[in-house]
Amino acid sequence: MRALALGATGTARVVGNIVSASTVTLALDAMGGDHAPGIVVKGVALAHVRYPHTRFLLFGDEAKLKPLLAADATAAKCCTIIHTTETVSPEAKPSQALRGGKQTSMWKAIEAVKNGEASGVVSAGNTGALMAMSKLIMRPLPGIDRPAIISIIPTRKGETAMLDLGANVQCDARNLVEFAIMGECFVRAMLGIERPTVGLLNIGSEDLKGTDTLREAAARLRDATLDMEFHGFVEGDDITKGTVDVVVTDGFTGNVALKTAEGTAKLYTEFLRNAVKTSWIAQFGMLFAKPVIMQVMARTDPRRYNGALFLGVNGVTVKSHGGTDAVGFANAVGVAVDMVERDVNKQIAEQLARMTLVEETRVTAVASE
Repeated sequence: MRALALGATGTARVVGNIVSASTVTLALDAMGGDHAPGIVVKGVALAHVRYPHTRFLLFGDEAKLKPLLAADATAAKCCTIIHTTETVSPEAKPSQALRGGKQTSMWKAIEAVKNGEASGVVSAGNTGALMAMSKLIMRPLPGIDRPAIISIIPTRKGETAMLDLGANVQCDARNLVEFAIMGECFVRAMLGIERPTVGLLNIGSEDLKGTDTLREAAARLRDATLDMEFHGFVEGDDITKGTVDVVVTDGFTGNVALKTAEGTAKLYTEFLRNAVKTSWIAQFGMLFAKPVIMQVMARTDPRRYNGALFLGVNGVTVKSHGGTDAVGFANAVGVAVDMVERDVNKQIAEQLARMTLVEETRVTAVASE
């Protein structure tokens, strides 16, 4: 299969080859993010060591990418440059990106997945634009009303997946049920949990707590004959306790919860650094405590959990944090590779088909009464 690069004039020219279909090929928005394209190329090199069967299409400015690849032999041997001169601005609204972004590195990378040239796309660029473009170009999976953003969060017991983290500010009961199905399939495949537990984020665990939307979603999940362990309602502190394997909420609440957790972690890190500076005794004690502290910091390192996934689109789209480094971007690439190899979208489609059958049966029963 040949890789064609579109120049500024729209003419196609070959700049490399895509290897056989037995490998996993990913399309990368090489110009997206605060430190692109440097961290993208470095991240690719790190990811390729872990996933030697991967190949990458780098969509971006060839004049900037070629010198970086020339200086990195590992990245050079697994990458193909697809030249694009335009990028999506970090400040661009999704509507602006859709109207004027068809020649950008982000659009072309997503388009490569739709055209079958790649199995997934990774970008550290504008989140809203990436979601809007993915929905428009790839289209949602059959049965999905709204895709959602999911990511892994460290907990006392291990790891928990949480969605939605910002794609949908307002959700109805159907959306929350779809999120639960997608999140359960994601955790089953990605974390290897045979029967994940699922909880709806609420202001209390009692059945009468929360909005009508939450109570309706809970009732649907209890009544559905799905291969799912529905726990019921969970509260904010249950997220880091690891009470359930999947936490489901709307995008507004999920994003606030995520940013609050990130901010709290940074706050305590700053408290610790300031406390160490207060006296020579504290600094001396730090010499002995440093190995333990480094272990804790490694456990909660945001780079380790970099790579939020857009679940529900008919393809694989992974959003890397815009300010991440090469290690973080490599982890985002790893999320994309795992999603492709474990075919999570197929599992989601099968669960949705079961849910649709249950809903149709329920509607028929109500109509016959």
